[in-house]
Order: sequence, then structure tokens, then C-alpha cells
Amino acid sequence: MTKLTKRIVEAFEIQNKDYLIWDADLSGFGVRIYPSGKKTYLIQYRAGKRTRRYTIGAHGVLTADEARLEAKRLLGDVARGEDPSGKRQSQLHAPTISALCDRFLSDYAERHCKPSTYRDYASNIRRFVKPAFGPMLINDVTRADVAALHLKISEKTPYQANRVLGLLSKVFNTAEDWGLRTEGTNPARRVKKNREEEKKRYLRDEEQTRLGQVLMRCLQEDTETIHIVSAIMLLMLTGCRMSEITTLKWDYVHYNHLDLPDSKTGRRRIPLPREAYDIIMGLPRLNGNPYVILGNTETGYLTDLEKPWRRIRKRAGLEDVRLHDLRHTYASVAITNGIDPFMLKEIMGHKNLTTTLRYAHLADDAVQRAAGSVASRLASTIQARPSQGTRLRVV
Repeated sequence: MTKLTKRIVEAFEIQNKDYLIWDADLSGFGVRIYPSGKKTYLIQYRAGKRTRRYTIGAHGVLTADEARLEAKRLLGDVARGEDPSGKRQSQLHAPTISALCDRFLSDYAERHCKPSTYRDYASNIRRFVKPAFGPMLINDVTRADVAALHLKISEKTPYQANRVLGLLSKVFNTAEDWGLRTEGTNPARRVKKNREEEKKRYLRDEEQTRLGQVLMRCLQEDTETIHIVSAIMLLMLTGCRMSEITTLKWDYVHYNHLDLPDSKTGRRRIPLPREAYDIIMGLPRLNGNPYVILGNTETGYLTDLEKPWRRIRKRAGLEDVRLHDLRHTYASVAITNGIDPFMLKEIMGHKNLTTTLRYAHLADDAVQRAAGSVASRLASTIQARPSQGTRLRVV
């Protein structure tokens, strides 16, 4: 062993097989001499019960002093529990983002996500993630890369950009769980989302009447099928999500409730008012088709309610109203008629009360009227009035 210097390293003789010379001053630092004449600096250390070697670089590209400084840094990392060689091997064998996304869809999303969520993930991966990062290795994607993609998508579709950002965060968190990326290095963290303003539109009483009249005319004129008209009526009368109505099966229908085995928030029991029950029971059935709202196939359900809804809302002069706004309208009517938020949460199938309380402001007028009524009642019961010249004193 000797202290490795430029002169000493260049003086080492070439042999028939490679051999190692270790530095006398820095334990674990050495140089390997190959039969070809190539000489490379390296470190040797213990990782658990295993002995590992890590190549620093070639002599000539690095001087002995430069290699020694790098060896000290790396050995310091080892002392803090890191494994430079293991980390390099992981990077060399790390799959690409494209491969990671494929595994994420098959091993995670397909098992743990609802079909609609899976479809959204698959679409965003195909349209945005793979074109931007597909060939890159998992550990090569940086926060700057993610921020740049988010900004690019935001120029045209800011809400879509947020969905892609959320997907990337989930993908990289899963990669960390699988040991494919160092824990706590998710590059989607701290990338600021675009501000989103929730769109809520409520149908006023007059608009509800107008919509009902148009629906009846559509049936009378045979411009829309009874299943399309009934689906829209059921959305109004139950507050259900569109998919909960369009995929409704006869097996789920009971006299006073719908029993959905799966929904956005899991298994759900939905109160079924008599008016909605009568609509359902009045629908024609198709032998061998389990669905209540029939579509264009003999065994399927109505897959596109949006197109007929656009025709109907245009006739009703409600072109700014989305199908989901019918659900908002149901909740607004419930709140303004004194339905308790806790009860409404169960009716609507909200996962938490916070979602339901977004409608609480709609009850302001009702609360004001109730407070006025209480005050009027109390005032009428106050009999004693101070005589002229008497002043009330607070003791």
C-alpha cells in the first residue's frame, strides 16, 4: 500500500490480469490496473453484510487528487448509510416512464381504481405523459420537467393540467412504494396547481317547470326516447350522479330505494321517492337486458346522454345548464326546504360533510325567515313595557 499520486499510478506496471492497489492514507480508496493499460479509481466499502465496489473514473480523465476528493465524498455518504453502488445499479436497471405507466395501469389502477378513473388515467397517460416523458428513466424526471409539462397543458386546458399533475404524483408515489425511486423524491410535489372555480348552476322554479314541459313535448312529438326523457327526470328527482342512473339495473330497484353495489363512493342505498319509482316501473323492458335505461344495443345501457341533453336544453333555453347541474339543483331544493346537511350527505352519497356544506349558503333566506319568525313570536309574548320616563338599566 502506498499513497496514490499521479506519478505513482502512472508507474504501476501492466500485468497479464488486472489487479488492485489500495491507498495508504484513505481506507477503501484504490486503483485498478488492467492488462490493456487502463487504470480506474474506485472505492470499496461494506453495505450491510455485502462488500461493494464503486468505480469513480479513469486515470487521465481524473487526477489522483481529484479521485481522492470524490472518494472521500462517497465514503462519507456510505458512513451516513447510503449505498452508491446499489444506487447506480438501480438507475442502470430502472424502467422508463413508459414502462412504469404500463405497470401502474395494470398493477395499481386496474386493481384499486374504479373503471371511470382507470379510463381517465389511461387517457391522460396516452395523451400527455408518454409523449412528454415516455423514453426517460424514472429517476431522470425532475420537478422542472413536471412543472414545464403542467405549464404547457395549462395554456389551453388548465383544469386538464391539474388532472395530469395529480396523475403524475400518484404514479411517482407508487414508484417509490415499489422501490423504483428514492422515497421522498416525487418530482410532482410542490408544483402549484391552477386555481379551479367550481361551476354550480341551479335551476330556478320557473326553469324547472320549463324543462319539464319540454321533456313532455319531446315524448309527445317522439323526438326523444322514453328512456332518455326518464333518465333526465330521474336525475332531477333523485339527485343521483349520471352514471348511477344510466347504468342502473333492474336488480338494484326496490319499492322505496335503489341498492347500488358500487358507486363513486362505494356501495350506496339511495332513497327512491314514489314519483321516481313510478317512472322506472313505467319503462319498457327488453328481454335479456338487465339495464333500466336502454341504449342502442340489445344488451347494453344508454352510453351517451350528453348529446340528447344538449338538444333538450336548447329547446328549453337552458344552454348553460349541464347534466350535473340537475344534481346541484336537487341539493339546493333540499337545503332551502330545511333538509339537514347530515341527512342530505347520506341522500347525495357524499364522501364527507364538507362537500355537502358547499350548499349551506342556499339556506340563508330560510334561516333569516326562521329567525324573524322566532323574534316575532318572542316579541308578542313580552307583556311588560316600561312606563313613560322609565329607563331600563342593566345591573
